[in-house]
Amino acid sequence: MKSKMNSFVPDAERSTDLRHALGQFGTGVALITTQSEIGPLGMTANSFSSVSLDPPLVLWSAACSSKRHDAFTQTQAFCIHVLSADQMGIAKHFAKRGDDFSPYPWEEGPNGAPTLPDCLATFHCERYAVHPAGDHSIILGQITSVATQAQDVDGLLFKRGKFGRFSAED
Repeated sequence: MKSKMNSFVPDAERSTDLRHALGQFGTGVALITTQSEIGPLGMTANSFSSVSLDPPLVLWSAACSSKRHDAFTQTQAFCIHVLSADQMGIAKHFAKRGDDFSPYPWEEGPNGAPTLPDCLATFHCERYAVHPAGDHSIILGQITSVATQAQDVDGLLFKRGKFGRFSAED
């Protein structure tokens, strides 16, 4: 039986195909925030992942081409917000307008990073390490404070270039 897989070697001419293949993996959606010289900054990311429990480490990746890249790779403190399905507007807003917090209430978190209410979880982190990785930087954070949603709420997902929701099967 012949495979129905589309095989290729990733190169500059196949970047669209590679993006499509990577989009087959659904991810959660997070908002990363920090306080910068110009005020609060936010960046939507789907690259958030746990790394270690001891010490408590997480990572996320920022595109080198982003205007916010340097602020996030140089900051000492940031907050990762895991977004619920009802927070798609936040994800879309901060994907485009990282310096505009006017539509969303926030307060300063325990490490000084802007913190939005009602997310599924927030992880306040101190920068642990930053590693160059192709056209992105991998930012590792050591978690210093955590808050989680008390109720069971659907998470926001990103797959095949679209937002959706996660609901557990019974």
